Amino acid sequence: MTPDLFDRVDRLSTPPQKVPGPLADRMRPRTLQEFVGQEHLLGEGKLLRRAMEAGELPSLILWGPPGSGKTTLAFLLADWCKATFVPFSAVTSGIKEIKEVIARARQERVYGRRTLLFIDEIHRFNKAQQDAFLPHVEGGTIVLIGATTENPSFEVIAPLLSRAKVVTLHPLAEDALVLILRRALGDQERGLGRLQIEADDDALRFIAGLGAGDARVSLNTLELAAQMVEEQSDGSRRLTVQMAREASGRRTLLYDKTGEEHYNLISALHKSLRGSDPDASLYWLARMLASGEDPLYITRRLIRFASEDVGNAEPQALQVALAAKEAYHFLGSPEGELALAQAVVFLATAPKSNAVYRAFGEAQRDVEEAPLEGVPLHLRNAPTALMKDLEYGAGYQYPHDLPEAFADQDHLPEQLKGRIYYRPTDRGLEAEIGRRLAEWRRRKVGTSPEERR
Repeated sequence: MTPDLFDRVDRLSTPPQKVPGPLADRMRPRTLQEFVGQEHLLGEGKLLRRAMEAGELPSLILWGPPGSGKTTLAFLLADWCKATFVPFSAVTSGIKEIKEVIARARQERVYGRRTLLFIDEIHRFNKAQQDAFLPHVEGGTIVLIGATTENPSFEVIAPLLSRAKVVTLHPLAEDALVLILRRALGDQERGLGRLQIEADDDALRFIAGLGAGDARVSLNTLELAAQMVEEQSDGSRRLTVQMAREASGRRTLLYDKTGEEHYNLISALHKSLRGSDPDASLYWLARMLASGEDPLYITRRLIRFASEDVGNAEPQALQVALAAKEAYHFLGSPEGELALAQAVVFLATAPKSNAVYRAFGEAQRDVEEAPLEGVPLHLRNAPTALMKDLEYGAGYQYPHDLPEAFADQDHLPEQLKGRIYYRPTDRGLEAEIGRRLAEWRRRKVGTSPEERR
């Protein structure tokens, strides 16, 4: 067999030396006692603690953000329960590999050993691949622990969800991240202890904040910052906030344009606008833009909001949202983002009404559910003599020929006569629209306001 390039390099190079892995990998907890965070799962009397103490580990779906400890927790659970830990990647493995793992798990079971199959990024498996695990989970051949950053209810098939317990891992709190960083600075064997670096508390909190709950990001930033620390004249080494800031580069934000965080953030923006909170609205706008969201997607949502939640209480809102879109098209980033911010503040501080939104929904339901009658004759167009003979258009009152341009006739089909969809609020311009409509409805021939509510 012809050796490949890597074989040739190995023969020509000096004897290979073990290259240390990244700090985040070296500091991976080796015992549950070293594991930091997720007290809601591992604390006294909590779910996983009770399961471990009972010696019974159910199949689990670990749902949490990157760096929250999903892989480490799965390994430690397997170690605690004396089970064979088999890591499995949904990115690189398929049905063939699944069958091989199940065959080995059956052999282990013969000798009284359990197999804990850990599937990283289980949401990347398709339905057929997830189906392949079902009988083996149900039959006890394997204990399955799947890890995912995506909402399992969207990404994991229902039969598998019914056979596994979904547990949510939280982003690590700042205090937890600071503890992890201090451990790494002091650890002589796996961490940075040999460098004898002292760190300002502010520096570690800055690094922890950059991690946004992700221990991996925080540890990698600490490792870079440690390389910048120089020995002082007195022999000391101190990590400062400035060094941490220089090592951090630009903050990386958790975001997935098609995943749950995308929908969480746009929901936060929409609800802040609806709640008339310009400060929160600006924050969520800035967060989405910093995360790399398409600004034109945001403008589409602002335009929708202008009609759905502001409506005729402030008709100018729709024009402002459309103008923001045009301004961004013309200016691009970053200049055009200010137009989006202006629109966000306008929408947040505008009077709110969803009367048009609700009215249109009611009209759509009648179209779907009510009998579909023909257009009333007086509303029909009559371009031909035959149509006129059939009384198309007969009885139509032309409003501009009437006092105050008001015609007291109905325009709905007979079975929907008197139906009211649009009920203006008493906020903004809709208060005036409401007064106007109330007067017109009172003047309708033979109809009282009570009949038209």
